Amino acid sequence: MWHKFLTIVPVSLLLIPCLWTQSTHIPELPSGPMQAKATTACTECHETRIILQQRLSKAAWTKEVDKMVKWGAVVDPQDRDTLIDYLSANFGVDQKEYVADRSTSASGKRGTK
Repeated sequence: MWHKFLTIVPVSLLLIPCLWTQSTHIPELPSGPMQAKATTACTECHETRIILQQRLSKAAWTKEVDKMVKWGAVVDPQDRDTLIDYLSANFGVDQKEYVADRSTSASGKRGTK
């Protein structure tokens, strides 16, 4: 009995990092000239899903970026307009609705399709 236990426990412990990585997959922002800067500035406080689900006008993105900068988001003033353009182009009112991958969630619980 102990022989099985001593074999199963170490193998199980090796699988935990793999399961954690799979269950906490966080989608990336779309590629573009500001992807890296948007990821850095925005994901300091929240994950990308918050951005991916937005569908805002350019005026609304401008207010949102300015609000986030006031709250501490680090956006270089010379990058502000380009960041707003990036967000407006990828997450504007004319973009199709974001559909989250429901196979796994951030909590690791399996969803239904």
